[in-house]
Parts: sequence; C-alpha cells; structure tokens
Amino acid sequence: MAYVRVLGGIAVLGGGCLAYAAVQSRHSISIEYHDLDTAMKLGEKLTPLPSRNNQLQRLKETKEFDVLVIGGGATGCGVALDSITRGLKTALVEKDDFASATSSRSTKLIHGGVRYLQKAVFNLSYEQFKLVTEALHERANMLRSAPHLAQPLPIMLPVYTWWKVPYFWTGIKMYDLVSGKQLLHRSYYVGQKKALELFPTLKRKDLCGGIVYYDGQQDDARMNVTIALTAARHGASVCNHTEVVSLLKKKITKDGVEKEIVCGARVRDQFTREEWDVHAKCVINATGPYTDDVRRMDDASRPNICQPSAGVHIVLPEYYSPRNMGFLNPETSDGRIVFLLPWEGRTVAGTTDTPTKLTFHPKPTKAEVQFILDEIKSYLSEDITVRNEDVLAAWSGIRPLVRNPKSKKTEELARNHVIDVSDGNLVTIAGGKWTTYRSMASDTVDEAVKCCELKPEFTNCQTDGLVLEGGEGYTPNLYIRLVQEYGVDMEVAKHLTHCYGTKAVQVCKEITGPGKRLDESFPYIEAEVKFAVQEYACTIVDVLARRTRLAFLNVEVARDAVPRVAEIMAKELGWSGRKKQEEVKKAVEYLEQMGLSLRDE
Repeated sequence: MAYVRVLGGIAVLGGGCLAYAAVQSRHSISIEYHDLDTAMKLGEKLTPLPSRNNQLQRLKETKEFDVLVIGGGATGCGVALDSITRGLKTALVEKDDFASATSSRSTKLIHGGVRYLQKAVFNLSYEQFKLVTEALHERANMLRSAPHLAQPLPIMLPVYTWWKVPYFWTGIKMYDLVSGKQLLHRSYYVGQKKALELFPTLKRKDLCGGIVYYDGQQDDARMNVTIALTAARHGASVCNHTEVVSLLKKKITKDGVEKEIVCGARVRDQFTREEWDVHAKCVINATGPYTDDVRRMDDASRPNICQPSAGVHIVLPEYYSPRNMGFLNPETSDGRIVFLLPWEGRTVAGTTDTPTKLTFHPKPTKAEVQFILDEIKSYLSEDITVRNEDVLAAWSGIRPLVRNPKSKKTEELARNHVIDVSDGNLVTIAGGKWTTYRSMASDTVDEAVKCCELKPEFTNCQTDGLVLEGGEGYTPNLYIRLVQEYGVDMEVAKHLTHCYGTKAVQVCKEITGPGKRLDESFPYIEAEVKFAVQEYACTIVDVLARRTRLAFLNVEVARDAVPRVAEIMAKELGWSGRKKQEEVKKAVEYLEQMGLSLRDE
C-alpha cells in the first residue's frame, strides 16, 4: 500500500506538469558558432596580456584601487571580472595560483542541482527552488560564454527497482520543466537493453532500465584561469603567488561616529619576498575555505562561519565509462551521491563529503578512495574487476560550507552563498558552488558598491552573456585549420582548441619542430609550457595541475614530465640551478597529495 500511495502521489504531481514540460522541452539552449576564417583571424589578432611583472608593478604604483579582491578561485576571479567590467579600478591577489585549491578539485559538472529540486518539491521549499533556477540560468551562461571549455554531458541514472522508474522519471522530467528555455536536451527513459548499449559496464542483474538527463561539464581549473585572464584582458591587475600579510585600516567619522574601516592590504610576493601596501576603497574576501583566516585579520573576535568538508575524487582508466555518457548513483550505502563521468579521456569517480580540518595541502586517505571504489563496484558489471591499481590520480578538495552569521539558528549551514559585511567594511563572500560563481560575484559587487559607496560606470552587472577569453569567434572545427596550417596532429589540435579556444592559434605560434608531446599518451605539448608562462604560470605545479591537467589525470606520467617542464620553465623564467631543483622538489611533493603516495605504497 505504501508503494501505491507513493506512485499515486507521483502521478498527481507529474501529471499536472508533464504536459507543459513536453511543450517546454522543445526549446533548448543553442550556442552560436562562427566560421573558420573568423575564428582564425580573431586568434591571430589577439594581443598578449600584460606580464606578471607588469601586473605586480601596477599593484605597487596604483595610488588606490576601487576594489581589492583576496582570493583567486572561481568566485574571487568572478568578482574581479564583474568589478572591472562595471568600470571599477580592480586588483586581485592570490596566495598560490589561480584555482590552486577547491576550484580545481570539483566533480567537473556544471549543474542545476537535481537533489535541490527534490528537496524543493518534498519540503515545499521556495529557497531550494530558487537555488535550482539560478543554477540552471548560470549553467546555460557558462556553456555560452566558454563554449570551448564547457559542453553538455548526458548522465544515466540506472534503476534496479521497478516502482522507482516512474519516481525518478517524474523527478528528472520536472528538472526539464524547470530548465525551460535553458534546457540542454530532453531527458529520456531507456529499457535494460538500450541502457546496456549506452553504458556497457553497468551491472546487468535486476536492471530495469535507465533515465538519461543532461547537465554541463567543464575543465574547472582551466575555466578558473580563463576567468582570471579575461579580467586581466579588461584591465584588472590580477597577481597570483601574492599573499596578503595583513589588512590596512584607517579611521573615519560618519554621522558623527568614529569608526575604523579596512582600506587595503599589505601583500608579499611569494618569490622575491618583497612586501608593499595596496590601498583600496573596498576589500573583498573571496578565499573559500580560508574565509575565516581573512575575517580574523579584520577582527580576531569574530566567530568562524566556515565548516570545511572534504570531497575526494579519483581518476580511473577510460574503460570504466563510455566516452560520452556519465553515471549517477543517488542511493549509496551512506546516502551520498556517487558519479562516474568521462573526462579528458579518462574517468572521474566521486565524491565523498566528510568534515575535515582546514589545510592548504588536503590529501585523500586510503579509506576515502576505497569507499568510492566499493560504491562504483556495486553498480558495475560482475565481469569487471575494480582494482586499486587502476587509480591513476586522487585528490581531496575542501568545500567551504558556511553558516550565515545573521541567522538565529547558528547550527544551520547555508545552502547558497552568504555575503557578510563587517563593521570595518570587509566584504566576505562564501559558500555557493562552482556553477553559480558569476551570480555570486554579481551579488557581491552589488553589496560592495552599496556599503563602500563606490561609483561604478555601470550600476548593473555586465557579465551575463560576456564571452570569456578564447571563446570569442570559437568554432569546434578550428582544429582542422590548425592541422592544415601548423602541421600538428589531430589529437593535439583538438586538445588545443578545447583548452584555449581561438587562443590555440597563439599556442601554435610557439611550436618549433613537430610539436613534441610531454608524454606520448597525452596531447599536451612542450609549446604549452612556454605559453603557460604568458598566462602567469610561475611553477611546475602551475603547469602540470592548472595550465594542463596532467597531475589530475595520471600522477605517474606527471612525475615523469617534471624534468622536461622544469627545463623549459628554467629557460623561460631564468631560474638558477638551485631554483630549478627547489621547484622540482615542490612538484613531486604536490604529486604526493594527488595520489602518488597511494600508488607507491
């Protein structure tokens, strides 16, 4: 009887909306591609960005910025881009590299949040519903603004209990409905035979069928770096490897009351150890899991609002999943979602979600890796041996779950982002998720303009629909012209256009000889190392982890590539022999955090 009531409820809920959904689903997001000649011309005409030294010099010489952003993750770079495009004089500093922490360690999905929609329906929560609609809008925006870095991905939800078929099908169709004109492609149901055709490695026993829906997928670190480069292209001073040592303050009198406000920061170049003051009318704290460290610089007595949570992912060989179909298990042994997704020619599996201590060097444990392996094993064919030896890389990212300091229920974690303004006018943006980085940035700059009395040229956000670096004039056929005009092989050409968009033309100009690869099993070439320096890469890790993704795809191959990357960077940056050895050591230590230690044990 319980099942009958559930199915009855589903029928009533679904029947009322699915007729409309069927109409709405005819609409889907469209991306406008350009012709090859236009793409090549735009790529050839693109001027170089200011060098990192030039950016540092502007940071030293500018008397006062309107906005100083602390943190070079997705949110911080998004804030810098929003601020500079409104006409505000903007600077950004990042202690390590752009995307060096949480923003490079995601599941690689751009999603609206199917689970949020489930909670919105069953809890009648308008707040959860708003989260979904906002994320769906931002999903569409990311696909349009960076068509070379983001694309739709079909994901299968396998069903092994017959009565759950209409339950899951209705939920996914509601996801289509809420997407409206932002729909990527219509979801659909397939029976057992077709499900196994689409995802051959699935467990056959008791399989009723599968429901396929669409979300977006991205190269997260590359997207983050691209947002930073776009901000620099518009005139922002963006400086990686530049640490905030302390906040600057000054006393002002407002409405007859004297108060002390934040007016900038003391910063340090991590390489030269030189320190100087950067003055700004507004300072924005966008440091993710390290939010409270900066808040305490402003006021040591303020309570923490961030609760760090570890999300572990592993990378497996390509044969664990089809090239163009992901897998979602919504019912794991402990209630967490597990994904199995094709990404960059390999398979990403994850994730965990456990409380953790804050550290700049998170490292996955054997138990966390084993949990993921056990979960995917239970849903894969009995013919497949899921082996620890197949783990090519593993990483832990610290998700910054936050409490709203204005909430009376201090134990509750915010499901969306939180903007907090201190008595000293330090603006903090925390929480949220990768997909909504742009709307988070927009809300943050709106608040900064109001509380710090800034005078932007444009009052409203200018980034909705703004095309990111490399996306202007992009066409997926650009790789053909690269093969024809620069003689690179097809796999390399496809990689370059996927990673750099129209900027791939500039990378090809750095090629001397045949375009030698860093490793024959990956399409990354030596010319990219030289080009990475133009994109503010300063260390071997910057290249292996963020300008390319080799450290995330195979740690042993990345380790083997370290000497050659060091050789090229030493020549480009004028490293001494001692400096080169130091950078090699740091690169190997980083790879230990990325699963190398697990493979060596």
